This record gives sequence, structure tokens and C-alpha cells, in this order.
Amino acid sequence: MSQAPPSEPVGVIVSVDPDRYAQTVDAARRVGLAVTGEQPVLGSLSGTIAEDRIPTLEALDGVESVDRERIIRLPPPDSPIQ
Repeated sequence: MSQAPPSEPVGVIVSVDPDRYAQTVDAARRVGLAVTGEQPVLGSLSGTIAEDRIPTLEALDGVESVDRERIIRLPPPDSPIQ
């Protein structure tokens, strides 16, 4: 029986209950979130986590929402289409 390969990490933005920020960040790290940025005043943090771990992250007490990062590429200013 072979195991499925681990899913690729994806970037996420996590909205957190500001009153439980520190505890929620610690719990998020324990479930596999590699934190890349913390914004405690805004009640959010960013990081990467395996795609298949997102439901576990969403279920944590204190997590209000989890959104995947989106990369938007704009053409250079001198390109013909703007």
C-alpha cells in the first residue's frame, strides 16, 4: 500500500480573533502553518501550508477565515495593453 505524496504548500492569509491572537498563531503553527508575516493589530497573519491541511487550519478555534493568496501580474507600464 503506497501513501499519497504530501500536497504542495500554498500561500494563505488567515484572519484571527484579535483577542486570542497569540494562542491562535501558536495553534496554527502546530497544524503546519509556516508563518511568514504577522499583523496582530489587524488580526491577520500570512504563511504557507500544505493544501490538504487547510481544512484543519480553518477548524482551529480563533481562526475566522482562511484565504489562498492570489498573485496578480500586471503588464509593464510601456506595454500596449493596459
